[in-house]
Amino acid sequence: MLYFKNDYNFKKEVDIMESSKKNLPIGVFDSGLGGISVLRNLHQLMPAEDFIFFGDSKNAPYGTRPTEEVKELSFTIVKSFIKKQVKAIVIACNTATSAAIDDIRARYPQLPVIGLEPAVKPAVERKKNSQILIMATPLTLREAKFTALMEKYKKDATLVPLPAPLLVEFVERGELDSAAVHSYLETLLRQYKGKTDAIVLGCTHFPFVEDAIKDVIGQPEPFIIDGGPGAARELQRELQNKDILRSGDHQGQVTFFNSKPGKAEIELSERLFNSSKK
Repeated sequence: MLYFKNDYNFKKEVDIMESSKKNLPIGVFDSGLGGISVLRNLHQLMPAEDFIFFGDSKNAPYGTRPTEEVKELSFTIVKSFIKKQVKAIVIACNTATSAAIDDIRARYPQLPVIGLEPAVKPAVERKKNSQILIMATPLTLREAKFTALMEKYKKDATLVPLPAPLLVEFVERGELDSAAVHSYLETLLRQYKGKTDAIVLGCTHFPFVEDAIKDVIGQPEPFIIDGGPGAARELQRELQNKDILRSGDHQGQVTFFNSKPGKAEIELSERLFNSSKK
């Protein structure tokens, strides 16, 4: 015969389980090191959370790869996060978001999965009928998600897609403000000087070269925005809604992993994470 002790507190057991889930880490990944710009936003907004960052620098850049290959690489990383028992995942890569987020969410419907997309909406809403450059990787710019974004806002502003794949490679080398970076940006931005109201940084690598972009574009300085802060706020809302947001005096820890062997990528990851905020 089955029986239950009257003093058994099922609610207490559920509360303990939920409390334990709150203490699980959050997985964050990128094609390389660019997603560390998003990681900084996440850590700043939610300092009590533990984060695991994985940079797939061995396979960077994703932005010039076929969609199916990016999807396969993304799923491999997600599966490794699942084994580490993360409570949420942030795809800190516009390219991987475009290629894989719908399939990842369908495979893991109970897991909060936050992605990145170019911050076109706030740029458009800031000033109607403006000219907006959207700097991103070639794959991001040719995916259906970006096409839909362009279609949605094309009547409100002049949207100019601008592929900038080499910027990813500069950041992967830790080269953020060199003469070569300035020369490359000069080639890209020369025709838009004085004609651009806003620049959307549609790749998570690009915030690390924002100062160089400002130097090259000159005055009047356009409004520059990226999707990192918005993604951080979205994750915070998701965790709050599921009651798994960690709070209190715990000092969140950040752990870095990279697909490239050796210490160099980890050391560069830590340097980028600790570099000055914009």
